[in-house]
Amino acid sequence: MSPLDRNRLWSRLSAAVAAHAEPLPTPLMVVDLDAFDANADDLARRAGGTPIRVASKSVRVPDLITRALAHPGFDGVLAYTVAEALWLEQAGISDDIVIAYPSVDRGALARLVASPTASERITLMVDSVEHLDIVDAVRRSASGSGSSSAPAEVRVALDIDAGLHLPGTHLGPKRSPLFDTDAVLALAREIVARRGFRLVGAMTYEGQVAGLADDIPGQRARSFAVRRVKAASVSQLARRRARIVGALRGLTRLEFWNAGGSGSLETSAADPVVTEVTAGSGLLVPTLFDHYRSFTPRPAAYFGLPVTRRPGPGMVTVHGGGLIASGAAGVDRLPTPWAPAGLALTALEGAGEVQTPLTGEAADRLRIGDLVWFRHTKSGELFEHTPTAHLLAGDALVGTATTYRGHGLAF
Repeated sequence: MSPLDRNRLWSRLSAAVAAHAEPLPTPLMVVDLDAFDANADDLARRAGGTPIRVASKSVRVPDLITRALAHPGFDGVLAYTVAEALWLEQAGISDDIVIAYPSVDRGALARLVASPTASERITLMVDSVEHLDIVDAVRRSASGSGSSSAPAEVRVALDIDAGLHLPGTHLGPKRSPLFDTDAVLALAREIVARRGFRLVGAMTYEGQVAGLADDIPGQRARSFAVRRVKAASVSQLARRRARIVGALRGLTRLEFWNAGGSGSLETSAADPVVTEVTAGSGLLVPTLFDHYRSFTPRPAAYFGLPVTRRPGPGMVTVHGGGLIASGAAGVDRLPTPWAPAGLALTALEGAGEVQTPLTGEAADRLRIGDLVWFRHTKSGELFEHTPTAHLLAGDALVGTATTYRGHGLAF
């Protein structure tokens, strides 16, 4: 967004809040439905007909997950815990949920294996025999507790490392120990041989492709290096996927092969092995997704904080602000003062828990009580800090959506 567009956004958001029937508490989280819907359409276009699973971790607002699933091209949810998947299934959000991470939550696993309906709709992720052993231990515990019904068969998928392997180097998320074909095949054989398990899918999340900006202003050398890493990753992973799926064909027929993320839909969907891709951050577009060659960002999520003080010329203080993103600690995890344009965090204080000083030429135009609108660094995490997301359509707040927190949930 240009500074002019950001100032127009400030006027639009502030006017919508001022026109609301009653005062709204801060921090005030707002989702721009026009941008959200446009982003959903663009994600579907980029996927080129390959179905998109909604990454619930990057949304965390059930009504918005449902809204995304209503768009053509979206089908199913990629959840992040068993308890969350059970809640989404019971709430009727989706009947096709894959859990992106292995789980050792025995209580949630017990509820899953005790429900034939949930077991048919939810797929666990595994990358080791130990994950199977935990499910079997949960089954034995349920059997020993006097349960009269046999635990249901569990659907499982293989989480396969998708990093770029170079001599002495691994680039990408440190997730699964499964890399070479023999290791994948060995675990697949174990799953097929065990009673009570059904191998239905595989996932390769190429985070070093999907999650790294590659067109950063003022950083030409780094952007070029990232693009080289992405190209090498896509090429190597395509060869590995083909070898692995070829080996698995003699053992079982997979229902799905999941891959990618918001930043890699085109390359992931282009691989003939991949049957579905995942997106979530691309719906709301946090600041980590601002500088990609593959798409033009339309920010859709903001939080507003009120100006409460004027420490001096060219400076204001807003109440709150310390909504820090997960990941390696650094300035890129801080929220960004976005609208009006021309404001910046201070190097000494950053974003504080109860107050945040801001400097810049726009500060002198702000009055006590005015809202400054920020963008979060990572999608979804913003909504861990509020029970309610306010929905903006056009120039008006048209309703609210309850977040996981608002439902009393913490996954």
